[in-house]
Amino acid sequence: QVQLVESGGGLVQPGGSLRLSCAIRGGNVDDYVIGWFRQAPGAEREGVSGISRGVVNPFYRQSVKGRFTIAKDKGANIVTLQMNSLLPEDTAVYFCAAAPERGMLYRHAAAYHFWGQGTQVSVSS
Repeated sequence: QVQLVESGGGLVQPGGSLRLSCAIRGGNVDDYVIGWFRQAPGAEREGVSGISRGVVNPFYRQSVKGRFTIAKDKGANIVTLQMNSLLPEDTAVYFCAAAPERGMLYRHAAAYHFWGQGTQVSVSS
């Protein structure tokens, strides 16, 4: 059973940066498609970014393009989400999720089998 553990959330001022990490336990990071999702109070969970061994370019939702970068660290068996130029509307609980690697990249939460517990990101002055 794969377990995902997020870390790196916190409170930051607008324009600041945070780096989220998703540690994969009980599996190899390269055997999974990894997605980052977020959910703000009263809102639906939305896909932020995703990365797959079988797809050259990661996906990013439009509102984070140019500000967020997803990457795999195979040595540490983690996936990171570097978030720069943070905005108040980025405030949410951020989750990482995993699905078995099949050469595709999934944008929707329903495609993912395993989920972490989430980490809070708050952007406020």
